[in-house]
Order: sequence, then structure tokens, then C-alpha cells
Amino acid sequence: MTRREIMLAALAALSVIRAGGARAQSVPQIALPDAQHPLQTAWLAWKAAYMADDGRVVDALQNGASHSESQGYGLLLAATIRDAEAFDMIDSWTTSHLAIRSDSLFAWRWLPDQSVAIPDQNNASDGDLFYAWALVRAATTLNRPALIDRARQIASDLIDTCVRPHPDESGRLVFTPAAAGFQHETGLVINPSYLMPMAMQEIAQATGLDTLRVCASDGMTIQTDLAALGLLPDWIELRKDGAVPFDNLSDKNGYDALRAPLFLIWSGNLGHAAVEGQALAYRNAQIASGGSPTVMERQTGRVLELSPDAGYRAIAHLVSCATTNAAGSFVPYFTTEQPYYPATLHLMTLLAQQETMPRCVPL
Repeated sequence: MTRREIMLAALAALSVIRAGGARAQSVPQIALPDAQHPLQTAWLAWKAAYMADDGRVVDALQNGASHSESQGYGLLLAATIRDAEAFDMIDSWTTSHLAIRSDSLFAWRWLPDQSVAIPDQNNASDGDLFYAWALVRAATTLNRPALIDRARQIASDLIDTCVRPHPDESGRLVFTPAAAGFQHETGLVINPSYLMPMAMQEIAQATGLDTLRVCASDGMTIQTDLAALGLLPDWIELRKDGAVPFDNLSDKNGYDALRAPLFLIWSGNLGHAAVEGQALAYRNAQIASGGSPTVMERQTGRVLELSPDAGYRAIAHLVSCATTNAAGSFVPYFTTEQPYYPATLHLMTLLAQQETMPRCVPL
């Protein structure tokens, strides 16, 4: 191990010790050989808390449901941390339960203890995107080059069903949330946090599907347009003459939108207007250990909801660190004393810190 890898491994091991919860303490403390990922111990805690024995990633707050998003997130983490057993379990459960469409995309939600586990066969484009990205990464990290063909098929179907031209006739490409339900006569409804530029770029490079690279670039330009009007929204409709709220979908900067600056930073776009705007809003909100903003007004940055969950605080501190020249960050150590969603964002924040922002190593 390099000196930095040793330091990161030690920080990852401390994450479970500092968690202080029963679930985290149950994870065995193991020696980390040279080949193991620095987040191995935190990953073990995540699996023990949120992944069932059959590979289903469980969102307890959503009535124990599983989503293509949760399966895609889990598969990406397993591929990146080089956990072949977990990768195969997640992949097996997902293909057995969510691969019910006529294309290679996945049904977006599976409900336990229901007579009809999948009442809606529509997909969720971010779940499919992360799944294809996981396959691309696993082709290298797990030495399974044959997975590129599967990734290419998912990406190709995403392009066919979810990538559409901008209604403003600029020629820019828009990444829509699903194959059905978000493309209207008046415009396209989007969720800006569904865009993960690095995922699109890595998939495009591996598969030769350059449309995804263009879509990533255009998507970041669209995010710049939206950031000029305030914080990024959870949902918005793009029309020929501008962007407007849509029906009952939230246009607040909320639980969805807070992922967007994380994904931009992870993709190396630290100076993006959406990152800088989010950082300013966090600074004005004076992030404290007792809670982090999870819902804010777009135009004013007024805090509408706070959460004590460490994962949201982790994003806020990474965003703040990314917009300063400081070394070190107050990104909290990983803990499973939080629900699935913030815990998963927490682990991805630490992964983004390692891959893109090494100077923001947690203090």
C-alpha cells in the first residue's frame, strides 16, 4: 500500500468503530491486505445493514421496497470495491426480479409481500444508468470484459427510450427520467439529479455509444441554465421558452436534487455553477452537527427541512470543501445509524472524495 492508501484504509476501518450503533459494531474488524479497497470496512457495514442475503437492496423507509436505483447503486459499489460475491448476488436478484420489460431496462420498483410485486413496469433511467456503469467498471475491476456487451445493450436502450432533443430546438440532448410518462406536448419533465456525467462518459468510452457522452455534456449545460435561476430543483419541465414547475412534482432543492452537486464533483466538475450555488446555500445555512439541509427553496436558499443523518451532512461538507482551497474536510465517518438512502449517498460521497477530491479526506 502507498502511504495515502494506508491512511484511507485506516479511516475506513475507523468508520465502523465510530459509528457507535449495534449494526455497525457487529461487522468484524479485519486486516486490510494490499489489494483491498480503502472503504472495505464501511462497505461491509453497508451490506450488513441494507442488503439481504439474496442480493436485494432494501429501503426500509419505503415499506421495504427495492428499486432499480438501489440495485444499481449497490452494484456500482460492489464493482468499485471489487466484491465479486456481492456483485453476483445483486446482479442475480435484479435480473431475476426486475428484468421483465421487453427491452434490457429494469422495472423501477419491486414491492415485498404484495400479490403484484411490480405494479408498474416503467423504468427509472438513473437506475439503469448506474447499472450499466457498474457493468463497465466490473469489466475491469473484476476482470470480466464480457460484461461490456450487457452494458452496451442497456445503454443503447436508454438512448432509444430516454434521450430526447431539447424542446428549445437547440439540438441539445435531454436525459429524461423514464421511457414513459415524462415526455409531453408542452415539453420534457426532468430530474436533474438523474444525470451522472462520469457514468455516461465511462459507458460511452467503453461501449462506443458516443450519444451518452454528448448527453452528459448537454445535460451539464442544462444544469448551468437552471443554476442561473437558483438551486437545482428536484423536478422541472423544460419547454421551448424556458423551464417551469410541473404539476405536483416538487421544484424545491430537495432529497433528489442534493445528489446533483455530488455527481458533478465526482465527475470532476468542481467549478460548475450548480456546485458553487449549493455550496453558498450550505454556508448560509450554517451546517451544524445537529442537522443538514435536505430541502431548500430554490431562489432564496431558505431551509425548509433538516436531517440529522450523516449522509446528507457528508454531501454538504464535500460540496463545501470542493469550492475552497482547504485541505481536509469535516465529512463525517461512515455509519449505518441512518436509513438506506442517506447511508448510500454517504458511501458514494466517500468514494467521490477518494476518486476526485483526495485533499478533502475526512479530518
